[in-house]
Amino acid sequence: MIKATNIHKQYGDLHVLRGVDLQIKKGEVVSIVGKSGAGKSTLLHILGTIDSPNEGTVWLNETDIFKLKTNKLAAYRNEHIGFVFQFHHLLPEFTALENVCIPAFIGKKSPAYAEKKAMELLDYLGLADRITHKPSQLSGGEQQRVAVARALVNNPEVVFADEPSGNLDSASSKELHQLIFRLRDDFDQTFVIVTHNEELAQMSDRRLEMVDGRLLAD
Repeated sequence: MIKATNIHKQYGDLHVLRGVDLQIKKGEVVSIVGKSGAGKSTLLHILGTIDSPNEGTVWLNETDIFKLKTNKLAAYRNEHIGFVFQFHHLLPEFTALENVCIPAFIGKKSPAYAEKKAMELLDYLGLADRITHKPSQLSGGEQQRVAVARALVNNPEVVFADEPSGNLDSASSKELHQLIFRLRDDFDQTFVIVTHNEELAQMSDRRLEMVDGRLLAD
């Protein structure tokens, strides 16, 4: 489903990624671990098209994604890729339901469709009674579940998660980890996760370690 070949990334004289090759199948949960500064988040951002490589290719199914022009790439990202970040990035002035709807609105889905899909996801994630609450009225774990719903609202082919449990307490982290695998089992959802949480990494289908800009074998 995802094939990255010979990915290099430099920022000035700093060579962050040094020829990364990676393949991921549909329905896999793959964790990438490693020390801070090893290049994990940079790789995740390139796979998710938030950043671009200096060299190398990334294919998502049949699409060579970095050959798309800027506006086409943005539309492709919105339609095919979901993101979950450590600090949620929910918009504070909007309710949980409105936050989840935003990617669907960007993708020009109708308000009726977007709200129906968002409500289905929030109900699935145990937040049916929180849809009118703003982020400040939600716990950290609830905010992260809203962020997961937002990532899923456009039925993406893959969800990229950057330290998704890094800002949660141990109970909320465990809930989130269980949720990731429930989504994989129920919807055949693919996840690529950068994490320092070794428990989550060991639960994954594959645990990949990044050292000095290179991925080690499983």
